[in-house]
Amino acid sequence: MRSLPLRFYLRLMDVRGFDVDDDVLLRRFHELVDTADRFERPWTPTWSFEEVALNFREPDAGERWDAFAAFDDREMVGAGFAVLPLLDNTDKVYAGIFVEPAQRRRGIGTALVEHLVERVRAEGRTSVLVEAGIPFEGRETHPYRRFADALGFRMASVEVHRVLDLPLPSSELDALASECAAHHGAYRLHTFQDTIPDRYLDSYCYLENQLALDAPTGEIDFEAEAMTPEIFRERTDRLLRQGRHRLTTLAVTADDEAVAMTDLVIPREDMPKVHQWATLVRRDHRGHRLGMAVKVQNIRALQERYPERTQIYTSNEEANDNMVSINERLGFRPLEILPEFLLKLD
Repeated sequence: MRSLPLRFYLRLMDVRGFDVDDDVLLRRFHELVDTADRFERPWTPTWSFEEVALNFREPDAGERWDAFAAFDDREMVGAGFAVLPLLDNTDKVYAGIFVEPAQRRRGIGTALVEHLVERVRAEGRTSVLVEAGIPFEGRETHPYRRFADALGFRMASVEVHRVLDLPLPSSELDALASECAAHHGAYRLHTFQDTIPDRYLDSYCYLENQLALDAPTGEIDFEAEAMTPEIFRERTDRLLRQGRHRLTTLAVTADDEAVAMTDLVIPREDMPKVHQWATLVRRDHRGHRLGMAVKVQNIRALQERYPERTQIYTSNEEANDNMVSINERLGFRPLEILPEFLLKLD
C-alpha cells in the first residue's frame, strides 16, 4: 500500500495533554520516553516510572510539570513534557521531545514541537529550552541538530556529558584530600545524607540559587533561583518518596556558613548509576581548593555507603574550565555533548 503524504498523515494525528493519573497512559509515556532517550545512548541515566509519576502527579512549589503526547488513532507514538519554573526564570520553559526510533521521520516530532510552542505562548513565556545528547562528531550534522535548526532553535549552550568509574582507590582520594587540605585550613567539611541541618540551610540555598549565575551558560541568560529552606525541605521529601537519596558535602566557615557544596543523588533503580548535581564555591571563598575538597569527600562517602554504585554521571558547560579540570583530575571521561537548543518567541 502506498504511504500517505506527510500532510495527510499529520491531519490524522492528535497531539494533546492526557490524564497523568491514568496508569496505562503514563506507563506508555514512560516507556516511550525511556526508549527514545536510550537510543544509541545506552549509558544515559533515566527515570523510573515511580519518579516520573510523582513529578507529574504531585505539585511542586517551585515548578510545574506538564505532559503531552502524539496519538495515531489511539496509539501513543510520541511524547513531550514541559517544566515551568514558578518562582524564578518565569520567561522560560524547559522541555523534552521524544519519538520512538521506529516512528521517526513521520512528522511526529514536528507536531509535538508545534504543540509545545502553542502551550508556551499560552503561558506568556518567551524562551523554550530543549536538551539533546549528540556524539562529539555530530555537533554540526547530527539529525537532532538539523531538526532543531529547521524549527528555528539555535544551539545556545553545549555541555559535555562525562562518567567516572568507581571505586577510586583510597590512596588516590587520600592524596587529593591531603593536597587540598593544605589550602583550606580555615574551613570544616561536613557530609550529610538526605537532609541538611537547619543552621546551614540559608547559606546552602544561597549557593544553590547562585549556580545559574556563576556557572557558564553559553548564550542563555538566567536569573538567580529562588530556593528557600521551606522549598528545600519539600524537595527533600519529594526525593525520598521517589526512592532517591542525596549525599551533600559542605565546606563551612567558623561561623557555620556554608560557602561550598556538592550533591550526589542515588536513585533507587538505574543501577549502577549516580547523578552528580550541583557543585559550587562562593565567589569570595575561591582559591582554597574547596571545589575539589568537597567532591573528594562526597565520593569517599558514596563509596563507603553505596559500594554497589560504580558510575557517577555529570555534565559541565564546555567553557567551565575550573570544574572541567577538577572532573578530569578525578578521572571523569567524556561520553557525548549535551547541547541546549533555544527557541525565542516574539
